[in-house]
Parts: sequence; C-alpha cells; structure tokens
Amino acid sequence: MRVEPNIAPVAALFGEPSRAAILTVLLDGRALPAGELAGVAGINPTAASGHLSKLVTGGLLAVEVDGRHRFYRLANPTVATVIEDLAQLSGRPAIFNLPQLSPSARALRQARTCYDHLAGQLAVAIAATLESRGWLVRGEGKRYEIGSEAGRQWFANQGINFQTIKPGRYGLARQCLDWTERRPHLAGPVGTQLLARWCERGWLKRGKGQSRLVEVTALGRRRLRQELGLTFGK
Repeated sequence: MRVEPNIAPVAALFGEPSRAAILTVLLDGRALPAGELAGVAGINPTAASGHLSKLVTGGLLAVEVDGRHRFYRLANPTVATVIEDLAQLSGRPAIFNLPQLSPSARALRQARTCYDHLAGQLAVAIAATLESRGWLVRGEGKRYEIGSEAGRQWFANQGINFQTIKPGRYGLARQCLDWTERRPHLAGPVGTQLLARWCERGWLKRGKGQSRLVEVTALGRRRLRQELGLTFGK
C-alpha cells in the first residue's frame, strides 16, 4: 500500500492551460463569475463550467453564491503560495526580458497584487528598505521577523494591530519571491494588512475587474518618500 502523498491528481489540475489561466487570474484574491473566467481562459462557458467544477472538487477553488450568481475564488492562501512557487519554476515570462516593455507590462512589473499582498518592483523596494533599517529580518525558511521595537512601531503606525493579527503558517510575515524581480517582497498577515491599510488611506488604488495592477496615488508617492525614502512613479 502506498503511504507517500499522491500529488498526481492535484498536479494535473494545475497542469491544464485553461485551468492554469483561471487560477493565475484569481491570484489577486478576488472572486469572479464563470463568464469572466471563461473569457480569461479563452474558452466557451460550457468548457469553463467543467474546469471550474474540477477545481472546486479538487479543493483549489471555493464558490461564493449571491442569489443566482456564483463567484469563484482561490480556496485558501496555500493555493496561492503553490501558484507563486510554480511561477518561479516556470521562469520569468519572456515579455519581461524585452528591452522595451509595453505600458501594460511595465505597469504590472511596477506594482500589482499577489493574492492578498503587494508585489512588483515597489513591493521589493519596500522589503529591501525595511531590511536595511533592521525592521524586517530574514528568519528560518521563508519567515520574516519584525526586527526591532522601532520596526514594530513603524508597522503599528501603518495601522497594523499586533494585538489582533493572527500568525500564518510562517508567522506574522513571510518572504515571497517576486516572479518578475526574483527578490523577496513582504507577504503573510502583516503584508496583507499593509496593502489593505494603504488602500484605505488612499496611498494605493487597486485595479478594476480582472486587473492585478496597483496604482500609487499622488498621496502614496509623497508618503512613501517621507516614510521610506522611496521615489516611485511620476
């Protein structure tokens, strides 16, 4: 009798191109209807329904029902982490190796969501700055530790409530290797709250619809320069 994990069935769910496209677009943490997901995958609604059923049965997607409408999202952060890790193994898309990027590719590389946290050049720069100040320290495995009382106070000033935040698999914060920059950005519960607080404060604005793009507002550019010495965008 086999005692080792049987990874073949779940690996097959990731391996089909249409399902991979659906899973990837849901990395922004949102829930989308089947019709939009069919368009993303370039397939008809009937085919999309079959793929979505398999992904739900396989535990990769969850369904939210609103009246007659059904919306699909990633089942949990673990699924998002697996997608991120697979993206690293697949290599950086060729478009990001071109001397001149299209406006959309440039924007995606600069700032985007990665499931529930910020990714891209901005996120990597933020993590690097926090590390340089000793406010984030790389721990074992993928962990980030809050490195000092000054660091803890900085995060608290950003609206992070350490009294109520719940640790994840890697503690309060973890390193997530950015798939375009090949350097870590901040993920985990602290990374999730940081993105949420900065959006609430009007520093960042999330893209509409299926877009994972994140816009840094004029207020955000000013505050990032004041808080972290970062000059970004216009």
